[in-house]
Order: sequence, then structure tokens, then C-alpha cells
Amino acid sequence: MPRAIPSHVGRLAMIARWKPVHLGHAAVLESLLERADEVIVGIGSSNRYNARNPFTSGESATMIHLALRGHAGYRVVEVPDLDDGPRWRLMVKDMLGPLDLFVTANGYVRSLLLEDYPILHPVHLVHPERRVPLDGSMVRAAMARGDGWRAMVPEAIAQYLDAHGLVERLRAEFGEAL
Repeated sequence: MPRAIPSHVGRLAMIARWKPVHLGHAAVLESLLERADEVIVGIGSSNRYNARNPFTSGESATMIHLALRGHAGYRVVEVPDLDDGPRWRLMVKDMLGPLDLFVTANGYVRSLLLEDYPILHPVHLVHPERRVPLDGSMVRAAMARGDGWRAMVPEAIAQYLDAHGLVERLRAEFGEAL
């Protein structure tokens, strides 16, 4: 049973990999901004570059800004992997400070931060008609195949990925692994 969903909070944060920002992410990001005065968008695995993380944290930040063009009230922070859950938890608490709500779809992250923050799955913040059933692995696989990925991301992000050759780079470096 989901917890009571607040209509508005002061500060909330969400950490995800955003690799790439897709239509589902865009709906979540907009919902976060509708629900809070201040939103902290964390780029998880910011220190990783591999098949699961084929875009740099700077590229992910640019995609977040493109998805939220015209919106205010948010900031983006890089959140590295430490390969040590308890240490990562302490780092995140220090980075984020007090929050009214932490949003995550990651069960492990939820288990780490459950004692520190009220936690909600992002699907509960997005109105049903705005929900898009996508995840990053689906989009990365479509990119690797060259098959329909543009329909899975906001137009501004498709243009950014094309203009910077990022999909071609993903295929060249990680296509076999996806």
C-alpha cells in the first residue's frame, strides 16, 4: 500500500541514472517540479561509463536541463557510486541535507535511505494519463539496434543526441553489450 501522497512539499530529491532521459523520465521530472518548491535531481552512477551508463554525467545533466527547459526550482547534482551502500547513504545524506520526500524506483536505494527520508516511488507522483512505460535499458537497446529510439525520448533530447553523435558513440562502444 503506497504512503499518502503529498500534494506539495518544500524539498524533494530523486537520484536516477538518466541515461538517457526518456519520455518516462520527462514526465517524472515535470511531476517533481509540480510537487515541490525545491527539487534536487541527482545523477546516479556519475562516475561510471559503461554499457549501463553510456553517457557522461555532463551529458545526462544537459539532457535533464533540456527536458526541464523553461522550468525553475531545481538543481542537478552528481552522485557517484561508491560500491559501499552504507558509505553511499552517508554521502547522500550529507549532499542532500533534510528533505520532505525522497523519490526512487530503485529498491536498494530505498532500503538504504528508508530510515532517513520519507520515500515514494515516482509512479505515484505522475498522473496516470502522463505515465510512459519505459526504462533506460529499453531505450539503450533501441539505440544500439537503431530501432525507434527517437520516439522514446523528448524531441529536444533526440536532437541533442544526434547533434553530438552520442547514439553512434553508444553503438560503437557498447552496442554488442546491449
